[in-house]
Amino acid sequence: MGLRVLVIGGGIGGLSAAIALVRDGHAVDLIERNADLAALGAGLTFNGATAKALAQVGVIDAVLARGCSHGTSRVCDKNGKVLVESSDEEVYGAGVPVLGGILRPVLHEILKTEAERQGVRARTSTTVEAIVESPGGAEITFTDGSARTYDLVIGADGLLSSTRRMVFPDAPGPVFSGQGCWRAVAPRPASVTTSELYFGTRHKAGINPVSADEMYLFCLVSAPTNPWHEEADWVDLLKGELAEFGGHIGEVRDNLGAGSRINYRPLETIVMPPPWHKGRVLLIGDAAHATTPHVGYGAGLAIEDGVVLAELLRAGDPLPEVFDAFMTRRYERCAAVVEGSVGLGQLEIDQAPVADQRRLSRQIYDLIREPA
Repeated sequence: MGLRVLVIGGGIGGLSAAIALVRDGHAVDLIERNADLAALGAGLTFNGATAKALAQVGVIDAVLARGCSHGTSRVCDKNGKVLVESSDEEVYGAGVPVLGGILRPVLHEILKTEAERQGVRARTSTTVEAIVESPGGAEITFTDGSARTYDLVIGADGLLSSTRRMVFPDAPGPVFSGQGCWRAVAPRPASVTTSELYFGTRHKAGINPVSADEMYLFCLVSAPTNPWHEEADWVDLLKGELAEFGGHIGEVRDNLGAGSRINYRPLETIVMPPPWHKGRVLLIGDAAHATTPHVGYGAGLAIEDGVVLAELLRAGDPLPEVFDAFMTRRYERCAAVVEGSVGLGQLEIDQAPVADQRRLSRQIYDLIREPA
């Protein structure tokens, strides 16, 4: 008999968990505090491990149809001269793309559509007012005044998780990494066939195709004082950060204007100390382990969480045993990815040699290729 499950948060992690669980016969409700199940943001890079997780959720075909996949990446100097081109070996398995990209709102739409198709019951403009544990389940009171009892509650409400604050009031909050990330969506010229990473004298920037006709640009900058940037200033500020770059990065910079899709955010991380569960509540995704974008795996880790949880529940073991097994599978992997990503950011801040940055990056990707 399936469980009564509540998923708090309608982002990539929450939707993925809801899909994975409803496909296994559980009755899944999903709530989102915002007025609709839509996502903001620019592009999202995915690697082969993320692609495998998306396949397990049942959406990889739609992702590849609406996004872009490729088997190689290029490391370039600040002028766009290719220094290294990666192998096209299928290191994640036959037919699994090594790298790819998709617009974040498009991935979110794909997951939302699949959740609806599978029978996930979603409500927006709603969150949790109170959680009371009882022998019969977790009694949830919602902000719209309704109440219901669940066997399992999943907190997938992101970096600033209200579920984490409610269930673990003494848990540490997010930590600023010392960097910020600029992103922009731009037309994709025919000459852009794969992802490109540019090493400048001050910053690292890159581009990644996200569809047949669009790509996204990112630029990682040192921001020790964590400044606030007014949106009206974004175009000029980003142009300034990209001033030294040539190649495709320079072309994007020169075409930035008032209508450009740009965003900036400070990079914050968290690794929730174990356990990530209490009573019938389990935290997943950014609520438990938010990372920086240096290896393109934050969304992948969140999707894996839902896939692993669904797999462990199939054995029918008591929830405490399932949660313990989940922590065994997930904590060290997620913590290592966050630690490695933050380490890469610190190497960038310190302007460490490219060889040192690539060495750490390879170590993290070796970990990512291990089974989840």
